[in-house]
Amino acid sequence: MRTMMDQKAWREIENRCIQEEAPPCRARCPIHVDVRSFLREVAAGRWDESLQVLAAMPFPGIVGRICDHPCEETCNRKLRGGAISIGGCERAAVRHRKNFRQRALPARKPERVAVVGGGLSSLTAGLELARKGYSVTLLDAAARLGGNLWDIPESDLPREVLREETRVLEDLGVEVRLSVDADYEGVLDELQRTFDAVYLGIDRGIGFPSLQPLEAAPVNPLTGATTRAGVFAGGAVDSRRRYSPISAVADGRRGAISIDRFLQKVSLTAEREREGPYESKLRTRLEGIASHGAVPKAYPDQGYTDEEAREEAGRCISCECMECVKKCLFMERFKAYPKRYVRQVSNDATLVLGAHGPTRRLVNSCSLCDLCKVVCPNDLSMADVCMEGRRTLVERGKMPASAHEFALDDMTSANGARAALASHEPGKEASRFAFFPGCQLAGIYPEHVSSVYAHLRGHLKGGVGLILRCCGVPAEWAARDGLFRDALEGVERDWNGLGRPAMIVACPTCFRTFGKHLPGMELLSLWQTLVSIQETGGQRQGSDRGRLAIHDPCTARYEKGIQDSIRALLEGLGCEVEELPLSRRETECCGYGGLMSIANPSLAKDAAERRAHLSEADFVTYCAMCRNALAGTGKRVLHVLDMLFNGPGEDPAARKACGWSEKRENRCRLKGRLVKTLWAAGLPRTEEHESILLHLSDEVSERMEERRILREDVQKVIHHAETGGDRFIDQQNGRWLASFKPGHVTYWVEYSREGSGWRVHNAYSHRMDIVRAPGLGESGP
Repeated sequence: MRTMMDQKAWREIENRCIQEEAPPCRARCPIHVDVRSFLREVAAGRWDESLQVLAAMPFPGIVGRICDHPCEETCNRKLRGGAISIGGCERAAVRHRKNFRQRALPARKPERVAVVGGGLSSLTAGLELARKGYSVTLLDAAARLGGNLWDIPESDLPREVLREETRVLEDLGVEVRLSVDADYEGVLDELQRTFDAVYLGIDRGIGFPSLQPLEAAPVNPLTGATTRAGVFAGGAVDSRRRYSPISAVADGRRGAISIDRFLQKVSLTAEREREGPYESKLRTRLEGIASHGAVPKAYPDQGYTDEEAREEAGRCISCECMECVKKCLFMERFKAYPKRYVRQVSNDATLVLGAHGPTRRLVNSCSLCDLCKVVCPNDLSMADVCMEGRRTLVERGKMPASAHEFALDDMTSANGARAALASHEPGKEASRFAFFPGCQLAGIYPEHVSSVYAHLRGHLKGGVGLILRCCGVPAEWAARDGLFRDALEGVERDWNGLGRPAMIVACPTCFRTFGKHLPGMELLSLWQTLVSIQETGGQRQGSDRGRLAIHDPCTARYEKGIQDSIRALLEGLGCEVEELPLSRRETECCGYGGLMSIANPSLAKDAAERRAHLSEADFVTYCAMCRNALAGTGKRVLHVLDMLFNGPGEDPAARKACGWSEKRENRCRLKGRLVKTLWAAGLPRTEEHESILLHLSDEVSERMEERRILREDVQKVIHHAETGGDRFIDQQNGRWLASFKPGHVTYWVEYSREGSGWRVHNAYSHRMDIVRAPGLGESGP
């Protein structure tokens, strides 16, 4: 029994997504102002909204003018034209500030706190404590509030702004005592007797000579605690540190938080590691971002005008990760990013009833291609997340059969007696090699399978066997582990039966599957094998095709050797090769991977369309399913084998996509042709319904393909109806309507006689059960 992931494991995966991490500017800011949002509002000229962001600052009219903006030191823009002048934008914004007053008073707590000093850290501590509801008394030796703020030139900090901003303390009920004479020994003892806690603001000197020795006393940098219980300090606690207004604000806020915790008798240190500046985990790629220098000021002494500030704020690149979302249509369409997806999947996965509809659609729509993991700085794979979600649904019986059943039926067909084959090379009793084309190449390009097999037999010594079947990956993608094991065992059984030869594998998905699950199997890529063969045949056909853009299948993402061999083959054919914007390790899925095309056909179609439009050149690929999906968009696409083995005079790039019915029939025909021509053996008996001749218009064929109705399904319905099953007739047009349920799905077909066959007018299917009403005769109403 598989052990499901617990919440701890889910959280570990979730925490690998860094999208919600603060950008470097915010992380570096000692009080964590949301600089990214602020600049966004400034760039849009929304001054009121920008000031709401700056409300995270105490006394924003003051701090916004004098902040020493350490945030600019970590601005990613400095690598593309210079850091954003965040301080300049703040000064432009606070010019629009009008309302300085505090309107609402918080509920009062009984504890009393003394704040000593009138500088910025003391003002901040008093403000924050008053907002928390404490009775605050602020004492200063000076005759006016502000301390060293009064040393700042009037042009930088207008005196009226200083007075108005600090008046908020009165609004909050802070008792302000100025010109206090507290220069006597024992003043701190008296303060502690009178108040429940004390904050000492040491901005450029504490102002009371008797307390000056505390300036050199040790202060806890995390909490601001001194060696005296209940006494906290900040503002300039390290005499070697350059005085920083925003750091003084942070010290005052830190002291207020510590005093609140001290009075509430809770831990002073718990979860405070990121309270001050820290290094952000967020990583933002700068590729493609143009280098633009800072906006010049028309009047440098006056700072930015509003328009200049807007233009400068517009240089902000709004740092975020989102690398996976930028490159993955699946994540883009579900309008979130991995951290949110993991929360959704993990929450539903741990519910007893299993996942809800939205989560089922989410986990089943992923192509499992791993592009997200490649571009993620922390290797987070949504493929792993979605596969865990799928397995949970299957194990709890909550996975709807419609999600993957059609693909599983196709896999069963490929591994059935009509299509599967394992044999030594004709005339040989041993095999040094075995060619494994895979079910998609056999279904879409049966003629190429025959040509490649003949080519390998002609160039490799020791016998080349042939194995036709599916590797089982549809079952793996569907989280049907039992079916997947059965399919793998079938491959392994055939391989063992041929004496465990080296497997020459054409399909990148099969190559990856065997490498992962059958480690004892010697694997050779068909493409590397063809490169190693001196005479490949058909080499002249590539020289006149012009430029070709290579589409690497997502299952070959980590197979550099295969990627290189494809390019070597094309170079040997004289082709001019174009690399797509996303290729090799960062290639995109064609929309088939992970059974996306089964679970979410519209998303799969859009994925193929997006990929197909990356270049005007014809595409070339080495995955049959990729070629089929891209050709379904109308894109001109070649399979590499078209370059090597296609007949003269044909245009394989214009070949239409192969439908599901055609693929199944092609596999059966391939086996039949090979058995007859190479091994002169008999074939399994055909079923009666297979002799029924169908006439299908292009419109009906496309409709059946879209609805995943096979020609074989239609044949079974007509055979059932014409050999005694129920059917209805439309007297006006003489058409019959009949149904048949060979498995979980009921198929309906509207048809009429045409010559020796049957004209199909329409077909559809459903999963409802049709129950005969009591009293009705065998022939229906």
